[in-house]
Amino acid sequence: MAARKVLTGARVVLPTGTVADGRVIVDERGRIAGHAHEGDATVDLSGHWVVPGFVDMHNHGGGGASFTSGSVADVLKGVQTHREHGTTTIVASTVTGDMDFLAQRAGILSELAEQGDIAGIHFEGPFISPCRKGAHDESLLRDPDPADVRKLMDAARGQARMFTLATELPGGTDSVRLLAEHGVIAAIGHTDGTYEQTVEAIDAGATVATHLYNAMPALGHRTPGPIAALLEDERVTVELINDGTHLHPAAFQLAFHHAGADRTALITDAMDAAGFGDGEYMLGTLAVEVKDSVARLVDGGSIAGSTLTLDRAFKRAATIDRLPVEDIVRAISANPAKLLGVYDRVGSLEPGKDADLVVLDATFTLVGVMRKGEWVIAPQEAQRG
Repeated sequence: MAARKVLTGARVVLPTGTVADGRVIVDERGRIAGHAHEGDATVDLSGHWVVPGFVDMHNHGGGGASFTSGSVADVLKGVQTHREHGTTTIVASTVTGDMDFLAQRAGILSELAEQGDIAGIHFEGPFISPCRKGAHDESLLRDPDPADVRKLMDAARGQARMFTLATELPGGTDSVRLLAEHGVIAAIGHTDGTYEQTVEAIDAGATVATHLYNAMPALGHRTPGPIAALLEDERVTVELINDGTHLHPAAFQLAFHHAGADRTALITDAMDAAGFGDGEYMLGTLAVEVKDSVARLVDGGSIAGSTLTLDRAFKRAATIDRLPVEDIVRAISANPAKLLGVYDRVGSLEPGKDADLVVLDATFTLVGVMRKGEWVIAPQEAQRG
């Protein structure tokens, strides 16, 4: 059981705005409380920011471990790596594989979701376009037949949170409807669809754009393609990878400002090398080389996920993109929590919610992480009380 504590002196970002010299009270259950008790330990965080723990809805691994192929211990190692970088809630994303293999992985990952180690499963592939396959094995791709989608949903035992689909392929729109009926996010991505086909999929129930811009036709003035359809529709949240590699800063800012802070989700799309380092890795069945923190397929050179962690995405958004901190918090915590259906527990600093939070210094560098009232990384300031 967590010890009661009071975090004081920081700029605390709440849903209603930032409170200067604010405080966050953590109770013995590891939740945010409304009132302090006499004798509660105090942590002085003067000069720092306190923001909600980050929520990553698109992540393939980290710490040298893969969510697609690693053992349970490997998956937990990857989860822990991202926790140490502020991601207190994480969805495990798979990459394209054989259907039976993916069903088996869904069974393993669903147990971790039931235990609360991850927040569910995201199937990125195999239901994507060979024209926009990115770092997915083309030989294993298939059309999004609703029966196949249902097979993976069933294997996930209620823990499937999102499927990325090229909705222009045969069965795409029907699969979107199936997912929507079961409360699972249908995300449009790795698509070669037209503007009109994308609009049709959104009308059928698709609500997320998987890493907008990446693995889809470029925005054109005569053929606007999926990017325009996804950006303009108020029903769609757009994922953005803010690592400086996947997106030019101007493209990032165009999307963020057009969709708005309430329709943007900052993600990592991280692979094994996140928080681990350069070297050679496998992403599903494909060999990847990570050099200077950029992951690319050995064969062909396509970008193969990222080595991003969300603390770096936050800092970049604040210091390079110059976004308001409150907007970054919505995109990195609240919005994905709402999409995943867990906003009643995480995604904001409010009484009754889990005490999941990140402490940042004045330069937006991470100095502390708390999950459910326990420090994952404790700030260096001395505790007193």
